[in-house]
Amino acid sequence: MTPTRLLFPVGAVAGALLVAACAPDYQPKVESRSTQGAAVAPSGETASAVFAGGCFWCTEADFEKVAGVISAVSGYTGGTIKSPSYEQVSSGGTGHYEAVKVTYDPARVSYEQLADYFFRTVDPTDAGGQFCDRGDSYRTAIFVDGAGQRQVAEAEKAEADAALSDDVVTPILPAASFYEAEAYHQDYYKKNSLKYRFYRTRCGRDARLKELWGG
Repeated sequence: MTPTRLLFPVGAVAGALLVAACAPDYQPKVESRSTQGAAVAPSGETASAVFAGGCFWCTEADFEKVAGVISAVSGYTGGTIKSPSYEQVSSGGTGHYEAVKVTYDPARVSYEQLADYFFRTVDPTDAGGQFCDRGDSYRTAIFVDGAGQRQVAEAEKAEADAALSDDVVTPILPAASFYEAEAYHQDYYKKNSLKYRFYRTRCGRDARLKELWGG
């Protein structure tokens, strides 16, 4: 299957652009978690996590709204080609997912909270892509580094599965080499805010998330 990111003729729909620009992103609450018995991260320590949530512009934008997240970087992971280009990944056959590497302060937000948040910013019941974007590179996945992350991710997947009427198909995969995407993809939602808002709205991401998760 050839992956496709659906883009739209921005210049021909000025009215729709204005509507899209005013529509807020769907943003679930970051669930509070008990810290009893949890290890306290040393001051200044950071950690990282990798999530594939369809279009990495949107996944990056979603995670950078979370208090305690230091940065979210768009990239490619899970495939067989070293240092792939966007053109290679989007043409299919590389095995790579569009993904985001999240660097965070574990003293402010936990991996458990981030994994819970991730599931509620995607449609984890869709095995063929996300929203209007179809193809293998737009599938969801959590890439885990070690048994600790895997245990947490599997638990959050089970919670999401219990909350939804359809089966959660998001795989939990071992961490692989992460390749940063091209510069023009980084912070796309900031650098091209109007086009990003129009794309996200027309793709139906937020409408589907509200339907799936409520809010």
